This record gives sequence, C-alpha cells and structure tokens, in this order.
Amino acid sequence: QVQLVESGGGLVQAGGSLRLSCAASGRTFGNYAVGWFRQAPGKEREFVAAINRVGSYTNYANSVKGRFTISKDNAKSTVYLQMNNLKPEDTAVYCCAAVQSPFNVGPATRYDYWGQGTQVTVSS
Repeated sequence: QVQLVESGGGLVQAGGSLRLSCAASGRTFGNYAVGWFRQAPGKEREFVAAINRVGSYTNYANSVKGRFTISKDNAKSTVYLQMNNLKPEDTAVYCCAAVQSPFNVGPATRYDYWGQGTQVTVSS
C-alpha cells in the first residue's frame, strides 16, 4: 500500500506556470510508476502524463506535450508535474496515481493507488 498526496495547485493566469507535487509514503517508491490525470467539471477523467519507476520513460497526452514535464525523485518519494504556458482548458482537479510496476506506463495502465487531487485554475 502507498498513500499519495498532491499539492501545488492554485490560480494562475493564462501563460503562467505551476509545479504540482505528488508525495508518496513508504520506502519503496522506486518500485512505483506514476501517472497524472485531470478532471474538469462535467467532463470525464483525462490522462495527462506518466513516468516509469526509474524515471527513464515518460508519456504525455498530446494536449500537454511540449508544455508539461513529469519527473520523479525516488530519494524524496515525490513525482512532479511542471506545467508551463498554462491555458484555460487546463483548468481541472489534478490527481496522481501509482502502480507497483517495472513497465512503461500510460493512459491504459491500471493504477492501484490514487491521491485526493489538487485544483488548478487558469484564468484567461
């Protein structure tokens, strides 16, 4: 079992930046691959980005490619999502999810653990 806690959300203007953090409990975070998802009101959950357990592979949704960067610091048991050039359509609750897996991950991965989410609001 692993517990995930997101932080770093807030209100920014279009074109601004935020860095989200996903902090995990336990000493075995290096065994977990992590994905970021978002959900806006009235819309379905959407895959954003994912990273494998050692941080050597990343996967991005086309809508965020070139603007967002996912990274993993196993020493700090934390995954980050650096979001640059934010757009109003990025407004959503962002959640991180983890799975104990040595494989590359993406939108079809079955994640076992989910955080509570952090709100990101981008004004025009």
